[in-house]
Amino acid sequence: QWQLVESGGALVQPGGSLRLSCAAFGLIFRLYDGGWYRQAPGKQREPVAHITSDNLTSYEDSVKGRFTISRDNAKDLMYLEMNSLKSEDTAVYYCYLRDIGTLSNYWGQGTQVTVSS
Repeated sequence: QWQLVESGGALVQPGGSLRLSCAAFGLIFRLYDGGWYRQAPGKQREPVAHITSDNLTSYEDSVKGRFTISRDNAKDLMYLEMNSLKSEDTAVYYCYLRDIGTLSNYWGQGTQVTVSS
């Protein structure tokens, strides 16, 4: 049975930093592309960052230069390092893994990030 578990969400002040983690269970992690989406209250879920199985990365424009996605295939972990956080980054952040062959996504349960003074 597969499972993705996010952690690291918290309340942080504007300008602060957080690192989100996504742990994968029951999947051959290194074979999947992955990434993060977020959903703010009253808004649709939107992509944040993506990383391929061979570590090519891409970012949504509003987080470029502030967020960094990475992965550790030896530990079946994916990370989202978030710096210079803004109030508009407040959202539930979801990690996903994508089957390269079928393009099916596997989702975590989400972790809340709140940026507020």
